[in-house]
Amino acid sequence: MTATRGTRALLGVVFLAAATVGAWILWLGWDDEYTVDAQTGASSGPYEAWQVIGCVLTLVLLAGLAGTRLSPWLVAPVMAVAFTAVWSWRAASTDDSGLWVVGGILVLVGMAAGSTLVSLAGRRIGRRMATRPT
Repeated sequence: MTATRGTRALLGVVFLAAATVGAWILWLGWDDEYTVDAQTGASSGPYEAWQVIGCVLTLVLLAGLAGTRLSPWLVAPVMAVAFTAVWSWRAASTDDSGLWVVGGILVLVGMAAGSTLVSLAGRRIGRRMATRPT
């Protein structure tokens, strides 16, 4: 039994959305503590630089691989919406000021731009590898 092109795309989208949410959970979802500098009283966090770098690298890998199998014009909105939704869910539950909306918009724009560029590169590299003589 063979899957149709639409069925493969749907399964790819579902997997990509789940993997994108999984990347957030793996790298960022478990950390909700802020660090306060004892001398200045300034707070930072909740994420450390290594967590954000790991998350970005994971998302780059996902977008690049997804671009080889799915249309980049499908990869970008799926990743942007999935990541923004899970990020916003956490941010909204911990922010009393309402500024999480601004952060959510920035996350959405950044995810859309980044996943578009990386999935387009993945598509291009995938096609070159497929046409390369062995």
